[in-house]
Amino acid sequence: MSDETGVRLQKVLSQAGIASRRVAEKMIRDGRVEVDGVVITELGTRVDPAVSVIRVDGARISIDHTLVHLAINKPRGMHSTMSDDRGRPCVGDLVEHRVRGNAKLFHVGRLDAETEGLLLLTNDGELAHRLMHPSYEVPKTYLATVMGAVPKGLGRKLRDGIELDDGPVRVDDFAVVDAVPGKSLVRVTLHEGRKRIVRRLLAEVGFPVQELVRTDIGAVTLGDQRPGSIRVLTQKEIGDLYKAVGL
Repeated sequence: MSDETGVRLQKVLSQAGIASRRVAEKMIRDGRVEVDGVVITELGTRVDPAVSVIRVDGARISIDHTLVHLAINKPRGMHSTMSDDRGRPCVGDLVEHRVRGNAKLFHVGRLDAETEGLLLLTNDGELAHRLMHPSYEVPKTYLATVMGAVPKGLGRKLRDGIELDDGPVRVDDFAVVDAVPGKSLVRVTLHEGRKRIVRRLLAEVGFPVQELVRTDIGAVTLGDQRPGSIRVLTQKEIGDLYKAVGL
């Protein structure tokens, strides 16, 4: 792009909320910014925000303001669909008045009605597809309440793999978070996306789930977000998601 066209790179970074103009200039000088795969260190560089792929510290930044990236804490009892022909409460009811225009939103990892927790919505179809595809191995973390005391060897057994009726499944991580008489809280991390996979997995090893909450998808964490609330992902979260799936 010529010096007379486009937008100065530091201005694009500032408008995207990455940093102030002054800090963005330092980031460029320090070689932390790439445009279309090339490290940029000159402050006069101009780019086309509509087509350029810009990365900061290797993570892509979102400069297309038509893109929507949302994090929802789906309440228990709500369906993960955008509409329901039976009139049941669904995620579409939450976002109906929160998303401008008629952007088609894709689910990233559905949750069954009885499971609470983190659900991502985006109108970037390729991002949604890759985040859901098991080949990209994007981890998802859940907190599950089960009855009884969990034996010490269960984590190793789950990491080695359990055979279900639709094939084997292995967890990436398993830990007992808390335990009281007759009940345990466990944390399960896996990159599987099969239907009700956590519930089926724990039931198979003798610990049916009483309550289930998804807390993380990749770098995005539920944190203290209230059930039913919606927030826009930060630029860092968006960048980390793109990086995780090679976009």
